[in-house]
Amino acid sequence: MSQLLIDVGSTYFKVATPTSIEQHFRDFNKDIFDDLTYKCGDTIGQFEKENVYVCSSANGGLSTLIIGITDSFSLKYAKNIAFNSGINIIDTIIYQNIEEYSIPSDLVDVVIIVGGIDSSSNIFTQSLYTYLDNLNYSNIVFVGSVQDAPELQNNIKDLVVLPNIIDNKLHIVEENLKEYLTNLYQLDIEGKEDIKNLYNITSNQIYSTPYIVNKTLALIDANYSVVDPFILIDIGGATTDIHYSKDLVDENIVTQNEYDRLVFKKLGVYKSKESLIFTAKNNEFTYELLTHLKVTENIFEETSEKATKTLMQLAIFLVLCKMSHYKKTYVNLKLLSINSIVLTGGITKVLSNEETEDIISFFYKKILNSKHNPSVVIDRNYDIWTLGITNKG
Repeated sequence: MSQLLIDVGSTYFKVATPTSIEQHFRDFNKDIFDDLTYKCGDTIGQFEKENVYVCSSANGGLSTLIIGITDSFSLKYAKNIAFNSGINIIDTIIYQNIEEYSIPSDLVDVVIIVGGIDSSSNIFTQSLYTYLDNLNYSNIVFVGSVQDAPELQNNIKDLVVLPNIIDNKLHIVEENLKEYLTNLYQLDIEGKEDIKNLYNITSNQIYSTPYIVNKTLALIDANYSVVDPFILIDIGGATTDIHYSKDLVDENIVTQNEYDRLVFKKLGVYKSKESLIFTAKNNEFTYELLTHLKVTENIFEETSEKATKTLMQLAIFLVLCKMSHYKKTYVNLKLLSINSIVLTGGITKVLSNEETEDIISFFYKKILNSKHNPSVVIDRNYDIWTLGITNKG
C-alpha cells in the first residue's frame, strides 16, 4: 500500500512518497500546516489520511532537571532513562548539596526526583521543598523510595508518583519512568498548535523524530554500507541527536533497549546557533580546529555558506567531544571501537564526504590521540527516518 511519510523538522520539511523524497526550507512566518500544504498540497492530496505518517522534531524536546541522592545509582539511572526518552537534561543535583545549586532561570519542562530503595525512608527534608518553591517548572515526578512518596505528595503540588526506578538489588527499573517521559514528549509535540493541525492530514499518531530514527538503527545495515558497531549523528537546525548501540557504552546499564539516544538541545545550527557558538568558544580545541579549517573566529559573525559549513563541522566535533573521555558529560562511548559513523539531518545537504571525514579525523587525532578512522556514511537522500516511521514496535 502506498504511503506518504512526512518529517517536520525545525528547519526543513521532508516528504517521502514511494517514488521520491523532497525537502523544503520552512517559512517561519507561516503556520507549519499552512506552509506544508502550500508547498506539498498536491502530493498530500494524493493520499488517504490513514496512509499518511508524520514525525516531528520541531518542538526541540523537553528540558529536565534531575534531583538524586547518588551519582552511582539514582542520578545515573534517571539520566539513562531520561536520555533514552529523548529528554534534554539541563542539570543534575545531588540532594545533599541542593542548597549550593543555582536556580535555572528558564522554565523546566519536567523535574525528576529519585533516591533510595523502597526500604529507605525520610530521605528528603525542607531543603528540597525550598528549592522547588523557587523553581519554575511544568511537571514533576517522583521515582524514589515508596516510603517517602506520601510525604512528598503532601508537600509538592501536582507531584506524579511512579514506582521506584531502583529495586532492592540496586537494578534499574526503567519502563514506568520511560513511558511517562515519552508520553510527556508526545504531548508536548501534540500540544504545539502548529503540530496539532497536522492531524488534518493524518489519522496516525504523530511521533517525535528522534524516537523514529532510533527505531531505524536495527534496519540500517540492510540499506547502507554500515559496519557494526556504529553511531548515528543527526544534526539539525535546533538539536543534535546521537543514536548508538548499547555495546558502545563504557559503563553499561542493563536495560531492555538495544539502542539508546542522546539529544543535545543547544547544538543545532540554525535555531540553536548562538548556543552552538557559545559551546565552541568554551572548548579549548576550537581555535586550533578553526585554524585547521583555514578560518578565523570571525566566521561566527558571518552568514555565508562557508560559515554554515564551519558550524556543521563544529557540531560534529563538539558532540563527539561530549561522548569522549575528554568531556565527562553524560555517557562515554567506546569511540575507538566504532567502525562506522552515520550522518543524517541538515548536514547531509551542506558537507561533502571529504569535509566530514576531515573533521572526524581531526577529532580522533587531537582528542583521542589515535589514527583510527571509522568509515563515514552520509544519508545523502535524507531518508533514514523513513525506515522507522511505519515500524514503531
